Amino acid sequence: MKKEFTVLQQALQKAAEAVRRKFGKVGYELKGKANLVTAADLASQRAILALIKKHFPQHDYLAEEGAVKSTHAAYTWVIDPLDGTTNFAHTFPQYSISVALFHGNTPVLAGVSNPFSGETFLAQKGKGATLNGEKIHVSQTGTLSQALLVTGFPYNRFYHMPELINRFGLFLDACHDVRRLGSAALDLCWVAAGRLDGYWEESLQPWDVAAGTLILQEAGGRVTSFSAKPFGKINEYGQTLVASNGAIHAPMLRIIRQSQRINRYGGPSLKRAH
Repeated sequence: MKKEFTVLQQALQKAAEAVRRKFGKVGYELKGKANLVTAADLASQRAILALIKKHFPQHDYLAEEGAVKSTHAAYTWVIDPLDGTTNFAHTFPQYSISVALFHGNTPVLAGVSNPFSGETFLAQKGKGATLNGEKIHVSQTGTLSQALLVTGFPYNRFYHMPELINRFGLFLDACHDVRRLGSAALDLCWVAAGRLDGYWEESLQPWDVAAGTLILQEAGGRVTSFSAKPFGKINEYGQTLVASNGAIHAPMLRIIRQSQRINRYGGPSLKRAH
């Protein structure tokens, strides 16, 4: 994995340079009501794929902006060239580049870079996780009431607003506080680094969370679906996600189950205006 790890770091560096050059200088196009794409996304993706195609032409890849190679190769690169595009488009400095390498359906290498802050999170399966070369580990917060959590809302939130707000309210009532930062990859990395204690979200894509999942696991944390199951195939990553330092994972899952029961059977918080 030495060559792959080197190319991963080079790809993050080249992509970060491309993104920094365009910060504050680009407009955006809408892919959906709340889903954006900018010239920075495309430039970053080109930089990453150029290195992968050069050094590993036999590998497959899955990248957010429409680039897919699927030949059932042993290795697949999963790429988000700019996670947090809405933040980037508004010059809010919380965005990242996320790259993971899978062997089959198992992530073996991961990197997440914030071009604005200069922070780079890296992980190799079985070898721990680092932030700018220094080992990181999840927090030791042991109770949900003391935990600082983070979440996000899906692009189709307009169709599920009552359910999403209900779940948010249950967590807000149970924990110390909740943040909403706008980059799933960085949310996972910040839990890995102990800055946050837990994270939940749904309707994400594999490229949003693949790298961050391995980084968090290698930092001692836990990541599952809402049903408490680990991710299996690549396309399962992010459909529903609960991530934590491990110690508060069970109570977070209880909140998820509570919200699902309320959503199923209804309640005051779910009544829609007519």
